[in-house]
Amino acid sequence: MALIPWQPFGELDKFFDEELNWHPIVPFKRFKEPAMDVYQTDKDVIVEISVPGYDPKKVNIEVKDNVLHLEGKMEKEEEEKGKDYYRKEIRRGSFFRVISLPVAVKEDKAEAHYEDGILKVVIPKKEVAPEKKGKKIQVQIKKKKD
Repeated sequence: MALIPWQPFGELDKFFDEELNWHPIVPFKRFKEPAMDVYQTDKDVIVEISVPGYDPKKVNIEVKDNVLHLEGKMEKEEEEKGKDYYRKEIRRGSFFRVISLPVAVKEDKAEAHYEDGILKVVIPKKEVAPEKKGKKIQVQIKKKKD
């Protein structure tokens, strides 16, 4: 007999994802942030964010106090009259992400590149001074003079 892990809220999540996402009675739109990968190499911290359809000129990037701020805007497309949407999932609008970076970085040396819908931000790490080793001090015992 195969065992299937029990996920008590799995069906509820599925309901909200699939059923309510398109239903015209639901008065809210779900907001999804763009997917992001953050990793580091020996020399850099690298952030890759999936932003297909966004104009890279309308994406603002700022690094301050080892925190990366990303903000992007996509012009909203006017819905054409006469289209009776059955399902409308293509997201338009804006996003805002703030990421605390894992190490100290050289903010003034950061670069960003956009290719095939992926925005790649490369920020060089600051050189960390090697940890100074302390000196062990031997305690000397003095004998009392009688």
